Amino acid sequence: MTTPIKLICALSACITFSAYAAAPVQCVAPAKPGGGMSVTCKLIQQGLQSTDKDIDVKISYMPGGIGAVAWNSFVTQRRAEADTLVAFSGGSLMNLAQGKYGHADVKNVRWVAAIGVDYGMIAVRNDSPYKTLRDLMEALKQQPSKITIGTAGTVGSQDWLKVSLLAKQSKINPKSLRFVALEGGGEAFTALRAGHVQVISGDASEATLHTDGEIRVLAILSEKRLPGVLANVPTAIEQGIDISWPIIRGFYMGPQVSDEAYKRWVHTFDQMMATPEFNRLRAANGLYPIALTGDQLTHYINKTVEDYRKQSDQLGLIR
Repeated sequence: MTTPIKLICALSACITFSAYAAAPVQCVAPAKPGGGMSVTCKLIQQGLQSTDKDIDVKISYMPGGIGAVAWNSFVTQRRAEADTLVAFSGGSLMNLAQGKYGHADVKNVRWVAAIGVDYGMIAVRNDSPYKTLRDLMEALKQQPSKITIGTAGTVGSQDWLKVSLLAKQSKINPKSLRFVALEGGGEAFTALRAGHVQVISGDASEATLHTDGEIRVLAILSEKRLPGVLANVPTAIEQGIDISWPIIRGFYMGPQVSDEAYKRWVHTFDQMMATPEFNRLRAANGLYPIALTGDQLTHYINKTVEDYRKQSDQLGLIR
C-alpha cells in the first residue's frame, strides 16, 4: 500500500512529509546527556514537532568512544533504519580524520543535514580565581601541571586542540598541560561542577545549558561575540589570542537506508530549515545559521575530513 503524504503548513512554509506510521522518529545522540549532541537532537525534536505535533521524536543516548560506538552500530548492524537520525559534530569529523573510528570512511554512512554552527568555549567554575582567559593562560604558563583541563576525548580531539592552540599562542608548550579525557560535554560540565577538573574546553551550545550561575565562561572561540545568553562573554580574539573554532552540527543515517527515505529526509530538512520558527529554535539552542543537506553536505564532509586529516598528520595525530 502506498504511504500517504501529509501536507503540513508552518507559518508561511509548507513541508511535505511521509506519514511517520506508528514508529517514532529516533534521534541518537552518540554521547551522554547534557552536551552538544543532546542539543542537536533536542533542536530537531523541537523543529519537527513545531511543524506537526503528531510527529513523535524519541531521543536516545549511545555514548562510547566519542561517537565510535554509535558509528560502528549504524555501519554494521542498524544499517537501514529509515527513521533514525544520528547526530554528529565537527568533533566526529575530526575523529574520522584521525582514525579513531577504526577503518572508517566518510562513505560508510549517508550524510543528511547540517543544521547549525556552534563555537568552542573555555569555562571554569564561578568561584575560580581565573576571571579572564588571560588570567588562565598566565596561570598555565606559571604552573601548567597543577591545573586540570577537562576535554571530551583524548589527545587530538577538537577540545584538546582548542586548548593546545590557545596555549601555543600564549607561548605555552601543550605537552606540559594536564588534560583529563571525558566522554562528551555533559560529563565535562559534571566534572567541572564537582571540582574534578578546574577548566573545561567545550562548545558554546553546551554552555547555554549551564547558565545557573555556577559556571563562568571565560572566552568564546568565534570571530565576533555571540548573541543570546552568552552575549556578554568576550571572544578569545578580544582578549588578544587570535583563535576561532567553528563546529558544524548535523545528522547522518545508515548506509542502506533507501534512496526514497533518504531523499524524504533531505527534503524535510530543506523545508524545515527555511522556516522562521526553525531559525528561532536554532538561536534559542545556542546554534547559528548553516543549512547544508544531501550532496552539498556530503561534498563539505569529504573536504573537511581531508583538511582535518592533513592538519592532524602534521601534528603527528594520525593513527
